Amino acid sequence: MTTEMSQKPHDRLAAALSDEMAAVSALIRERMSSEHAPRIPEVTAHLVEAGGKRLRPMLTLAAAALCGYDGPYHIHLATTVEFIHTATLLHDDVVDESNQRRGRPTANLLWDNQSSVLVGDYLFARSFQLMTEPGSMRVMQILSNAAATIAEGEVLQLTAAQNLATDESVYLQVVRGKTAALFSAATEVGGVIADAPQEIVTALFDYGDALGISFQIVDDLLDYQGQEDATGKNIGDDFRERKLTLPVIKAVALADDEERAFWTRTIERGKQEDGDLEHAIALLNKHGTLTATQADALAWAQKAKSALAPLPAHDIKDMLIDLADYVVSRIS
Repeated sequence: MTTEMSQKPHDRLAAALSDEMAAVSALIRERMSSEHAPRIPEVTAHLVEAGGKRLRPMLTLAAAALCGYDGPYHIHLATTVEFIHTATLLHDDVVDESNQRRGRPTANLLWDNQSSVLVGDYLFARSFQLMTEPGSMRVMQILSNAAATIAEGEVLQLTAAQNLATDESVYLQVVRGKTAALFSAATEVGGVIADAPQEIVTALFDYGDALGISFQIVDDLLDYQGQEDATGKNIGDDFRERKLTLPVIKAVALADDEERAFWTRTIERGKQEDGDLEHAIALLNKHGTLTATQADALAWAQKAKSALAPLPAHDIKDMLIDLADYVVSRIS
């Protein structure tokens, strides 16, 4: 196996786009600075430089490259996408009362909730400044709509996540909001800034949407069967936070009265005891819902790959196809 092929797809993508990614990193550093509030770059740098893959901005650069864009503004749009993502992470960790992300202490733990929320607000504001700079109303519509959809998805999750009446269609709505909206916006604006034909722009949107859904389903699955050192998260966090994710939604749909009473106590009422997580995992295994959830993730990854069919042959297209496979390889 060649060194190139043994690399993970996002690493190959990062290598192919290394100059552009370096420009994004430079613009991130420049725009996260603050003359009057030094805590802003402190908090932002903690998260931005935590070793994340920067997958979302990479998708914008990849889409622009696929469409032959040779202007400067894909850098601004990729940075916009990363700022929106970072802002949502800062807010999420406060809402979820998390103390670990990417294997490191969260900003709200190191500083405080106020700093995390306000710096997140600052990054949202910076993202809106950045998205205006290409001077494209369509780009602004796509990215501002994504920001609104993300916030809407997070609020929907507040009510849906602890309600046993939540079904798979509501779950999909939440996932499309909180995760897939930014993936699809990231790929779509790459095509739009390159002035690609509508068929290509739609294909890029569909790829990002399906990839984002698959990505989140995998994340939810890893919460019950991942390795903590690999995921950087504590196993069972979603259960402890009473989040009704897809494996549990499927188990609730198949539950008998005794099992439903267990889910009502632990998820709806939040009365959890020692051994409850282990019992929850046993119920997921009993009904095969981890396997069924894995099948859903694989199906969405296949949709992502199929969406790219209208795009011309290109090394980056191949890497995006491999990326969809890699997202689900974490659970196979």
